[in-house]
Amino acid sequence: MDFEDSDEYGFATRAVRAGHHRTGEGEHAEPIFLTSSFVFDSAAQAAARFGGQEPGNIYSRFTNPTVRIFEERLAALEGGESCVATASGMGAIFSTCLGLLQAGDHIVSARNIFGSTVIQFNKYLSRFGIETSYVPLTDLSAWERAITPKTKLLFLESPSNPLSEVVDIRALADIAHKRNCLLVVDNCLSTPALQQPLKLGADIVIHSATKYLDGQGRCIGGAVVGDKKRVGEDVFGVIRTGGSSMSPFNAWVFLKGLETLSIRMKAHSENAIQLAQYLESHPKVEQVFYPGLVSHPQHELARRQQTGFGGVLSFEVKGGRDQAWRVIDNTRLLSITANLGDTRTTITHPATTTHGRLTDAERDEVGISQGLIRIAVGLEDIKDIQRDLQRGLEG
Repeated sequence: MDFEDSDEYGFATRAVRAGHHRTGEGEHAEPIFLTSSFVFDSAAQAAARFGGQEPGNIYSRFTNPTVRIFEERLAALEGGESCVATASGMGAIFSTCLGLLQAGDHIVSARNIFGSTVIQFNKYLSRFGIETSYVPLTDLSAWERAITPKTKLLFLESPSNPLSEVVDIRALADIAHKRNCLLVVDNCLSTPALQQPLKLGADIVIHSATKYLDGQGRCIGGAVVGDKKRVGEDVFGVIRTGGSSMSPFNAWVFLKGLETLSIRMKAHSENAIQLAQYLESHPKVEQVFYPGLVSHPQHELARRQQTGFGGVLSFEVKGGRDQAWRVIDNTRLLSITANLGDTRTTITHPATTTHGRLTDAERDEVGISQGLIRIAVGLEDIKDIQRDLQRGLEG
């Protein structure tokens, strides 16, 4: 099936078929090319491949057919021209910054981003003279004020992890482009099944493929999606030389995950809203953070720019860290792990895990309290998930 013009096909069709160009073997499923290198017909062909005069495979660090299928498929789902697969989601962020920024440049980032991303920006990018300023995700005027003549890139997660705040991506893209900045959106929690930031004006989309793109907690990987120049050349150049490449086996696993992405995200969203509504009425819960709730401050915005609300929610219990840990430890079905996007429901305490490397002041600034618990709602029977959490809350 030829997907050169894949826009004519629906999302679910692209998720199953895009990117796979059958080999001479006539395989139905995508093949895994577990090879480190490729053989050339002649010395002249080898020279042409290395010199860029002839397209084709060279070395699996940067040209592998299985990885390429994943890249083409994800680009088709996000509506991008090009995709570069990476060894992890953090590798995707780092490669994007190295490919598009230089010493003296400035990033404006949302405050409420993944803790490891904050460390990456503050501890490592700063060594190369790239500074970062942080603003509240939903305050568009704060974004505008923070942009300086040195600002080249705006970075955010929407919905954010773990508080599920949502920003108006189209409005922020307008602000970024008026000031000649790029807008980079981490689309990990929604995936292209629920939100497509490029169609809302974003320039680049980041993924931790480890999460929902895989969907079963099996492999580590990341991806960058955007245009042919910035992503297809500049970010790709970092991967080619820097080596933070996705393995062919992992790419094959992610391809299998993409095939069921649409139906999984719908099921995650359906379970999550039911659990959020249950928690919102529980006497031991102070507040629930989930954009599917009418009480969520960006509920209407999320309805406009997303087709579903996703599977991640968080809630604050009365009693601080001791009570939060008690709730977590009293569950029996839920998996105590910081990963998300799995078929299995996971539960974690962000202040001491995903955001544990932040200072107390940094956590307070982004609203990560000691009483906060994050749940990535899986695909088990919602009654069983709710019953297990009730055991935790009332134990």
